[in-house]
Order: sequence, then C-alpha cells, then structure tokens
Amino acid sequence: MLNEEQSRAQRVIKVVFLVSVCLLTIYPVLWVFKMAFTPIQGFDMSVNPIPLHPSLENFRSVLFDRPFFMWLTNSVIVSGATTLLGVFLASTSAYALSRFRFPGRSTAMLSFLVTQMFPGVLMMIPLFLIMDTLGLLDSLLGLILPYSTTAIPFCVWMLKGYFDTIPQELEEAAIMEGATRAQIFWYIVIPLGLPAIAVTALFSFMTAWNEFVLAATFMNKETNYTLPVGLRMMVGQFSSDWGNFAAGAILVSLPIVALFFALQRNLVGGLTAGGVKG
Repeated sequence: MLNEEQSRAQRVIKVVFLVSVCLLTIYPVLWVFKMAFTPIQGFDMSVNPIPLHPSLENFRSVLFDRPFFMWLTNSVIVSGATTLLGVFLASTSAYALSRFRFPGRSTAMLSFLVTQMFPGVLMMIPLFLIMDTLGLLDSLLGLILPYSTTAIPFCVWMLKGYFDTIPQELEEAAIMEGATRAQIFWYIVIPLGLPAIAVTALFSFMTAWNEFVLAATFMNKETNYTLPVGLRMMVGQFSSDWGNFAAGAILVSLPIVALFFALQRNLVGGLTAGGVKG
C-alpha cells in the first residue's frame, strides 16, 4: 500500500513538473498571440498573456496595408526553388557517396562536414561579391543559389546515412532484371528514401523561409523582399509596430506548420521496413 502511494506521489510530481515546463515554454508564444490580437502597437506590461479586447485589426493591417502578398510570393518562390534544387543535388550526391567507391570520396565527405563548422555569416562577403559579379544582386535567383548550396552539406550527410540502410540486395535484384542505375535511383532508392528526403526538404524549406541576413544584404527593392525582411521593416529605430510584427510573425509561421503536418507521415515512417524478406 505504501509503495502504491509513493508511486502515485511520484507520478503527480512528474505531471506537475512537466505541466510547469510546458507552461513556461508556451508563455512567450502566448505573449506573441496577445500582441497580435491586441489593437495597439506597444507592449502591455501585465503578466496576463490573454488579450482583454481581442481584435483582428493587426492582421488586417499586415495583409492589406503592406505588400504582404508580394513578400509571400517571393518567399514561396525562393523557398520552393531552394528545396527542389537542394534536395535534387543532395539526393544524387548522397547516392553516389553511398554506393560508389572512387578517389576523393572520403575527402568529399570530410569537406561537407568541415563546412558545417563555420557560421553562414562568414560567407556573406564572398557570396555578395560573387552575386555582384554575376549580376544577381536584388534578384530572387541571387538568393536561390546561395540557399541551395549552403543547405547541401547537411542534406548530403543525412541522405547518405539513410541510403546506407537501404539493402543493396534490392538493387542487385533490379540489375538482374535489366534495370539501369538511373532506374534504380528513381524507382527504388527515391521511394524508399522518402522519410529522409522529407526531413531534408523540410530543413531546406525552413532554412530559406526564415533566412534574414543574406536576404537583407542582397535585396534593396521592397518588391523583392522576402517575408523576414518585410517583417523587419515593421521594427524601426524610433517607432515599432509590435502588434503588426506579432501578427506577421504568426502568419509567416503558418506555412511551416502546414508543411510539417503534410510531411509528418514520412517523417515518422520507415518505408524500408520489410523491404527484404527473410
């Protein structure tokens, strides 16, 4: 009886602790929602995270008083193109590094790893000079190319590790049936690698969607701004539209949430299970 009471008390303590941690984590997010739904542009210093007089005025102002949809279109184009190009290049590179043995293979993998040890800001000046030489400053293509190349090392490492787990017996059986390497890659490896590809696609999309430093450096025209740069314009040196900024932050996060839910089946799935019968 005593052991049951101790066990129940431990469970209560764990539940209280977890609930407290969750509330502590969610509290700043609730403040963002409070600012977004409060029709003022300043801070309310009360500890209550619930808006007293909720209103959609900040959302209306962000959507219709500013070129929000233009910024949204730019972000969708940049993030979508970055995801497609980055995942395609990373998939082909990872498959080659996983299945083929060639001179420089280990060096290539090590170079991908080393590039992840340096912050991306260090590449800002070289990238600026390269884009300026190519005439790609203040253009969406001038963002797509740097975003794609900076996402490739992480994506290659992740996909290469996953491709290593795909049984080579499947490919050998396909070769016996007359399949080419290209057919094996597109019809066997890619379908079985969808969980890892979904993760790398989500990473590439989020990186391009949230990136601010390069976008703010390369873009000078308001018509070419992406959403992070556009939101930054709401916070000035002498005045800040915090209500609009919070509403815009919520609107910007919605596509990422939707993409996560759309890919969650592949994120948690293991499609290679049962691929080879014992």
